[in-house]
Amino acid sequence: MKTRFETRKLTTLAILAALSVVLVFLIHFPIFPQAPYLEYDPADIPILIATFAFGPLAGIAVTVVAAVTQGLTVSSQGGIYGILMHIISTGTYVLVAGFIYRFKRSHAGAAVSLVCGVLTSAAVMVAANLIITPIYTGAPVEIVKGLLLPVIIPFNLLKSGVNGALTMMLYKSARLALDKSRLLPASAKPVAKPSQTSIAIMVSAALAFVVLALVILRIRGAI
Repeated sequence: MKTRFETRKLTTLAILAALSVVLVFLIHFPIFPQAPYLEYDPADIPILIATFAFGPLAGIAVTVVAAVTQGLTVSSQGGIYGILMHIISTGTYVLVAGFIYRFKRSHAGAAVSLVCGVLTSAAVMVAANLIITPIYTGAPVEIVKGLLLPVIIPFNLLKSGVNGALTMMLYKSARLALDKSRLLPASAKPVAKPSQTSIAIMVSAALAFVVLALVILRIRGAI
């Protein structure tokens, strides 16, 4: 029985990784004209679903598989640099969100874990851009610093925040489908009905990310 479950689990994770790549292929567009190479895509949604359903380590595994596959196919222009940044950004997101959710498996807990994941990922990407971007692109550090407030930070907040909000909306249906397919451990808690508090937390957080990004852009004179 355990072997059968593990096989189904690996199959499900592979499907979610493939879905992540397909979503990048179908939906991707730039947010900031001054940085057209930074594109929004919903690839993190299946990865976050895998994280909540099977744990943070499973989320990391799906992240790596999806990032490498995407980097070699639909986003091959990014090369090793794109793959590495993808793994750092999404990997941080799923580790933080996944570990918090493990200790509070509720919709409110999911909302809090996603907010923490968004903020941590955005902070880590500041350091990653300052260290890795100059090495792989040859761009001076000063230029990268100049892009942090008007572009890089708002981009990461918006992309992660939107994907987190969409995950909150879709996870219950995905979790129920996994339950019916017997792809989750018997000890997993059932999906509770979303509370008004949890919905309000995630919606408020998403709006806060948007407002913060707009304020930063306004201060920098970009809008």
